[in-house]
Amino acid sequence: MEHTISVIVENKAGVLTRVSGLFSRRGYNIKSLAVGETDVPGISRMTIVVNGDEKTIEQVEKQLYKLIDVIKVIHLTDEEFVERELVLIKLNVSKSTRTEILQVVDIFRSKVIDMNVNSFVIEATGTTSKISALEKALQPYGIQEIVRTGMIALSRGAKKSKGVSIK
Repeated sequence: MEHTISVIVENKAGVLTRVSGLFSRRGYNIKSLAVGETDVPGISRMTIVVNGDEKTIEQVEKQLYKLIDVIKVIHLTDEEFVERELVLIKLNVSKSTRTEILQVVDIFRSKVIDMNVNSFVIEATGTTSKISALEKALQPYGIQEIVRTGMIALSRGAKKSKGVSIK
């Protein structure tokens, strides 16, 4: 089963290495990892997507709390949350495919953010499945390069995630 974990950490050198190292030492492959600063200076949020059973994830959470730079671990899979991923796709374009590609871009509510005679750079945000579907739809046109951010996620509603108090 896929689990989404949000880890609130101090924004210091080496924290990412210590957290990702914890997963690798235990043989867990991280499917997605995104990190960014929060609204609180010096505090960052990591969104980690990993596969494993409930017992395994519980052990990972306990191990994360043992790391000195970890402030809070939130298992988002246990609550309702929203998720998004950003992708940039550089794509081959010809006179004959330009209109078709623009239709695909429109269907997926994405946009062309750079263009020249032979290529487009397309930006899209959405769930991981939406991004994968867009990528699949554009593959026949010749993807030159692609970069995905990994999933970011927050719990739904006005309340903060269970027990999160980072101020």
